[in-house]
Amino acid sequence: MDEAITGSELTRAMLENGHEEIWCAVDDSCDQEAMSNLANNDFTAYIVSFEDGMFYCTSGMAWLCAVPIKIVGITQTEAKLQNISKHKLNCC
Repeated sequence: MDEAITGSELTRAMLENGHEEIWCAVDDSCDQEAMSNLANNDFTAYIVSFEDGMFYCTSGMAWLCAVPIKIVGITQTEAKLQNISKHKLNCC
């Protein structure tokens, strides 16, 4: 059985299959560096194309590596705030 496509290879496959804007961790050295930079959200971009060996984001910057990511909000339980109710916060 074939190995799963991951990292920059997955981004290229997604673009080839019609995805238009892919949120990615980006870097100019390797996929692992792109993911390690993600810790501080330093280098993320919407990737829109792959040409001449480079990924291009919506601002036109070129990147060597682009790993697709997804950003998901955390829950109250994950934040360990089970004892706080919405009305106590006086918001939203």
